[in-house]
Amino acid sequence: MSSAYEPSSPVAPSAASANARTSAADASAGELVKQVSEDLQRLVRNELKLAQVELTDKAKHAGKGVGAFGGAGVLGLYGLGVLIAAAVLGLALVMDAWLAALIVAVILFLIAGGMALFGRKQVKEATPVTPTRTVDSVKEDVREIKESIKND
Repeated sequence: MSSAYEPSSPVAPSAASANARTSAADASAGELVKQVSEDLQRLVRNELKLAQVELTDKAKHAGKGVGAFGGAGVLGLYGLGVLIAAAVLGLALVMDAWLAALIVAVILFLIAGGMALFGRKQVKEATPVTPTRTVDSVKEDVREIKESIKND
């Protein structure tokens, strides 16, 4: 599912829908009020759909980031356990076994560091939580409505 804002998608607001129905000269005041009301309802529904799509996308990124941080914490804890085992084996034997445990600990710490960096990137992509595309779209809609009122 693409979360990108596309003007041709059903979520995109339709600024020209009022002009496509009937011209202002042919419609009565009641019909014009009804058209404006219907167009405004449609616009609000479309903006809410866009906000929902955008917030869902951000929530997915946040979830991945939190999961990666959790995985990094677990692997870091295992790495600490292996590092402690390596210290114990190093003191007990002086060679082979502790070196192997130390290598495993370093690998686990490297994996944990990579997961932490991935988690940080995912959390950054999820912020700010504000649906910025929706806010920009609403501002553009308000600007167009103000211009059309000035021109009428």
